[in-house]
Formats: sequence, structure tokens, C-alpha cells
Amino acid sequence: MTDPLSQVIALLRPRAVFAKTISGAGRWAVRYAAFGQPGFCAVTEGRCRLLVDGEEPAVLEEGDFVLLPATPAFTMCGFEPAAPVRLDPDLQLAAGQEVRHGRPDGPADVRQYGGYFAFESPDAALLVSLLPRMIHVRGVPRLVQLVRLVGEEAARDGIGRELILERLVEILLIEALRSVPAEAAQPGLLRGLADARVAAALRGMHGQAARPWTVTDLAREAGMSRSAFFERFARTVGVRPMEYLLAWRMAVAKDLLRAGGVALDEVAQRVGYGSASTFSTAFSRHVGLPPGRFMRTAALREAA
Repeated sequence: MTDPLSQVIALLRPRAVFAKTISGAGRWAVRYAAFGQPGFCAVTEGRCRLLVDGEEPAVLEEGDFVLLPATPAFTMCGFEPAAPVRLDPDLQLAAGQEVRHGRPDGPADVRQYGGYFAFESPDAALLVSLLPRMIHVRGVPRLVQLVRLVGEEAARDGIGRELILERLVEILLIEALRSVPAEAAQPGLLRGLADARVAAALRGMHGQAARPWTVTDLAREAGMSRSAFFERFARTVGVRPMEYLLAWRMAVAKDLLRAGGVALDEVAQRVGYGSASTFSTAFSRHVGLPPGRFMRTAALREAA
């Protein structure tokens, strides 16, 4: 069975992991500017507060996991009042010893593994928009264990380090996303996959991108009338069915063009276009440059 979530994670191409231990004690608060890259943390001891811009304040406790797919500005602090120390995430990401906030000595009130990684896909913004802005999961020990493994591997310099980190982060992302309760998911891919009827249409689009889908066809996959399906899909996923299909086809096309070795006619056929010229027109309109130029630009970026 096609797994849309795994396909989206694979196309995001998570890379370049950084992780370290962070602790806090006494009066402390830190304010991070918006970072844009995915950030995560797992609390291994104690508790603290997390205030992400645009989200409800959260209390993080031992065993909690948080993922911010695009990391907006946020404040993390203890429970005693303190003026936030402003930190630039670009200047605070050097690997090294445990980072300590607040009282420098004595036992910590909270200890966590925190870090970030990067999505290499040029479609990252589009794909991330299908995910919740903040994922807060409680009671899933596997997530904390995975974050520990990520932190330990990130600190090493052994053979196969990058490959191991890539796989660990992919597993971490999928485990985190599928741990989100359906009722807590915002409109997007997770909420769509939690709806059995909408999920059937999503699996059809992902599994058969080349098929000449219509809204009526997708509604039939979902076992619904056309109008009911259209409204339900737009409400749960946040975009109209054909908009989602176009975005997915173009993401797949970009991945094929970036990899190289596939003729333009074949790329067009794999994403549902009858000819290279029709595909080129649609691709240029969606991406802003023709397929050939996109492929050359991607090759130069990979070589840099």
C-alpha cells in the first residue's frame, strides 16, 4: 500500500543533523529568533515551559518530544520569572559540551536533547506547509530514545555517520508525525491521512501520479459524491484536491529532474502529462523556470 507520509519525508531529504544536551536551573529564559529549519527536542529530566509564537504555551515534562518543522520564534524558560536572553540560532549551533541556562551550578531543573536538521528539498516550504506548525507528543518513549541516538551519532565522527543520521532522522520524523493524535492535527497531510475517505484519495494520488485524475475519479476512490468529497478534502487537507495533486506531481518531477538520467518525455509521463511540451509549460508556470534550466541549476547547486 502506498504511504504518502513516507513519500513526503523522503522528498524532503532531511540532512545535516546537529544535536546537543541543554539544561536549565533556577531563574532562566531564552528567546530564539525564527530559524526556518526543523527543530526538535526531547526532555530527559525535569520540566520547563515552551512558548512558540502563534501556538498555545506548553509545559514540557520528562518523556515529552517536540518537533517544529519550520521553527518559528520561540521562548523556553523555567517556572520562575526571568527576562528572556535573546539568542541568535545561527550563532548558537556549535557542537560541544552541554549548554546551561540560568544557575550554572547544582542540579538541573530540566535537561533535554535539542537540535535541528535541514531539509535539502527545494520543495521544503511547500511540503512543510502540509505538516503541523508544532508537534508536541507525550508518552512515546521511542521518540526520546531516537533523539538520544541522533545526539550520540551527531557527536561521533565515525564511518557511515552521515548515512546513519539520515536514516535516524527519517525514522524520527515519521515516528513523530504518526504519533500526533488525529483530533490534534491541523488541516494538512496528517489530518487528511487520519480521515479514511480522504486518505484513500491521497494514496491514489501518491501511488498513481501518472493517472489522469479528475475530482470525480478521486471522489470515487473515497466512496463519496463529488461535492461532498471536494468540501471534505479541502477542509481536512487545507487545499483543493487538484491543487494538491499538482503540487505533488511537481514535487516528484523536481526530484526526478534533480537526480538526472531520466529523459524529459519520461518525466512528463511519470507525473501525468501526455507530452514533454505540455509538461514543460505546466512546470514553467508552477516553478518559474523551464525543466531544463531547473535541472542545470540543481546540478550546479549539487556540485557547489
